[in-house]
Formats: sequence, structure tokens, C-alpha cells
Amino acid sequence: MENRMNNANHSIRCSVSSCAHHNKAQSACSLSSIQVGTCGPASKDCACTECASYQLSKNGSC
Repeated sequence: MENRMNNANHSIRCSVSSCAHHNKAQSACSLSSIQVGTCGPASKDCACTECASYQLSKNGSC
């Protein structure tokens, strides 16, 4: 796993602190890129999109 304290992709702003890839100090994602997915195969609403790269951190909770 990447060291999220040293890595921050400022092109991917993030406030989801329960994610293992979250760089809290810089409110950014530590990944170089993310995959965006939908909640279902026929989603037509932008509210049904999600970060498919999300991983629950060991210290996080939903």
C-alpha cells in the first residue's frame, strides 16, 4: 500500500476519511488515479456514482 501521508494527488480531492487511500492532511487521494463506477448497470442519475477504488481503512468505519 502507498504511504498516504507522503502521497497526495491534488487532482483527486477527497473528504472520505474512512478510505485507506485518504490523505487527511491534504484532503486528497493518495492514489495516482481512481476508478469511478455506478450503483447499478442502468444508472442514469449522477447520485448513483461511486469511487470504485474505495477501500475501508483499518481505522475507518462507515
